[in-house]
Amino acid sequence: MALYKLLRPLAFALDAETAHRATIAALSVSLPLPLPRFPAELEQQVAGLSFPSPVGLAAGFDKDAEAPDAILGLGFGFVEVGTITPKPQAGNPKPRLFRLKEDHGVINRMGFNNGGQAAALERLSKRERRGIVGVNIGANKDSADRIADYVAGVKAMSPVADYLTVNISSPNTPGLRNLQAGGELVELLAAVRDARQPGLPVCLKVAPDLESGDHDRIVRAAIDSGIDALIVSNTTISRPPLKSRHAGEAGGLSGRPLKSLALDQIRRFRASSGGGIPLIAAGGIEDASDAWDRITAGASLVQLYSAMVYEGPGIARRIAEGLRARLGLAQMAHISEAVGSDAG
Repeated sequence: MALYKLLRPLAFALDAETAHRATIAALSVSLPLPLPRFPAELEQQVAGLSFPSPVGLAAGFDKDAEAPDAILGLGFGFVEVGTITPKPQAGNPKPRLFRLKEDHGVINRMGFNNGGQAAALERLSKRERRGIVGVNIGANKDSADRIADYVAGVKAMSPVADYLTVNISSPNTPGLRNLQAGGELVELLAAVRDARQPGLPVCLKVAPDLESGDHDRIVRAAIDSGIDALIVSNTTISRPPLKSRHAGEAGGLSGRPLKSLALDQIRRFRASSGGGIPLIAAGGIEDASDAWDRITAGASLVQLYSAMVYEGPGIARRIAEGLRARLGLAQMAHISEAVGSDAG
């Protein structure tokens, strides 16, 4: 953390997207560190996978699967790459990524910029399978059949993924969140179910901007379709009070300003599911207290991204250490005991 505090002003002197690309480039050419060892009491069993730590990296950081092994070596229990679409696409016009320094937040309107499935598949095929790497799949902006794009993603990326995430919750691809609606969601999940490989876990990533009744409907559709977990949640189009001069930028808001909304969504999905489907929490997680709050509210795993911009690459290790300490304070022997312990 001390080293990152010295380096952060240099990174922040660059625009956000340039700094991000420089970070990915550096990680992609670095020799991966050995996988970290985590205490046994942090290991989580979710969807048939053994996660050595419940703290993972959310999709959006390593969009093109350029450095998953280097990221695992930083102290993450798992890494999710993507979002990856069938065809390459440039995404939205720049500038499209903004640091909200005063708010410890980020606004992005990237638009699923990525090099496409073929390039990511080639990279992932060459890596030694170590650690858990999930692949987040999406639809191209100009697709005439978005459900077909997700089916293509399931078929293409299954051989190189430890799990897949169906991302229908980005606010930066026009109309994409419509797939969360009743009939379209059922149709999409049925198509994914028919295309998936037996035994390969599939997650559904949802938005935090939901209305009354949406939680019950989404849970029911996910369970009926055999979805293995819900990731709650993506960025928000809502705007709590913000101090940054970038507060008015269009796009999805993440980081600290999303914290209370994302926690509330975990509670709502836990109430709707009654623990019937695992939940993975994302949004505004900055420290062990945030992670503990999500876990005790019902999450089995947590993911972060924006906080790493402000807290540095050691954040995953620090949160894991903090969770172990919280177990001791709560007189619990294993992290699984904490899941949903405050959900009532």
